[in-house]
Amino acid sequence: MRLHGTMQINENGHLMIGGCDTVELAREFGTPLLIIDEAEVRRRCFEYRTVFRGTGIEAETIYASKAFLTMALCRILKEEGLGLDVVSGGELFIAQSAGFPMDRVYFHGNNKTPEEIKQALEAGIGRFVVDNMQELQLLNYLAEEQGVTANVLFRVTPGIEAHTHEYIQTGQSDSKFGLGLANGIAMEVIRIASRLPRINICGLHCHIGSQIFNLESFRKAGEVMMDFCNEIRRELGIEIRELNLGGGIGIPYTEKDPEVSIRDYALIVADTLKKKAFQLNLPLPKVINEPGRYIIGPAGTTLYTIGVIKEIPGIRTYLSVDGGMTDNIRPALYNARYEAIVTNKAFKDPIKTVTVVGRCCESGDMLIHDLKIPEVEPGDILAVFCTGAYTYSMASNYNGLPRIAVVLVNDGEAEVIVRRETYRDLISRDQIPARLNL
Repeated sequence: MRLHGTMQINENGHLMIGGCDTVELAREFGTPLLIIDEAEVRRRCFEYRTVFRGTGIEAETIYASKAFLTMALCRILKEEGLGLDVVSGGELFIAQSAGFPMDRVYFHGNNKTPEEIKQALEAGIGRFVVDNMQELQLLNYLAEEQGVTANVLFRVTPGIEAHTHEYIQTGQSDSKFGLGLANGIAMEVIRIASRLPRINICGLHCHIGSQIFNLESFRKAGEVMMDFCNEIRRELGIEIRELNLGGGIGIPYTEKDPEVSIRDYALIVADTLKKKAFQLNLPLPKVINEPGRYIIGPAGTTLYTIGVIKEIPGIRTYLSVDGGMTDNIRPALYNARYEAIVTNKAFKDPIKTVTVVGRCCESGDMLIHDLKIPEVEPGDILAVFCTGAYTYSMASNYNGLPRIAVVLVNDGEAEVIVRRETYRDLISRDQIPARLNL
């Protein structure tokens, strides 16, 4: 079992995170409960922010907020010197409400609404990542209305298929995202952009997928994008100053998963860009990275209370917990794998194999298959590792379940950063037409 961040087992056999006993956290704040290890978030931010030092490449790190975003996290990211990648007006509003510097915000998305573009222009965000021709024309029009100039990167699909789940591949030619490189659409859109009065071309963006362990995929992406930079200079006389290579580096959810070295990633990217810049006589662009999962995933742990234990002799033992697909849809959506321990019995030997299931009225509400655990009983606490990314941010109220609380732990202190929803919250936006009144 691989422990993450500040995790340790105390003398009572309880899992500790950030100096806090998870058994006590479950008692104080209830379950399901998402715990965020602040020290681990900050360590990973620092690692990413500094990894390019000494490579000869200027770099900037932008956190991909779709993985997990709260106002408290925005404050941490601000202190750590990271930028922020948002994909909606809602994510932008969270950042604005937290006082995050707008010049460090990058706005992504394949279908930005006019209202969202206006909101971003008024906020003075740093970069728009243009995904298609319609967006480009709309952005220029709305910038003209406001009398401002929009700084843009162009999202390019480089035709690279990363070896990952098909739902999280994004760099291949057949993708809902970005401007095709092979079919000439990317060049044509940039050509048109170069003639628009309210568009300032800053650079290019690509993202080849998520949960990638083969770093050679990033080498290939860098080569393709530098070749495209050369084509742009040759055909349009424009020098690309910024190259955003996206995120996507995988994290180990289980002991079978490898652990990727961010330093190795930086060396591959730097080596690739420097070689191509020399071959093509191009200036070295500033490199922008967009990690999300890598920063927040291992820093998150979800606590559940064990409920019904159903044994089907000779077939399977189902261990039910008080959460499920409403707080972690990834196993149902991606067949994602997780590891877990019984946090109040961490020293006890695993003697049985169970399937951990959620409480939703769905046969597919399975959290972990074939988990080895000690003898347990209702009321024991299960801690599932690496749940910081794409769990709370994809949570739902299916079956009328309130969304869970989130607690930030650090140096023995625990603070609520997202309160637990109540039943009253579930009906807070409901309205009954007058004709249905009693």
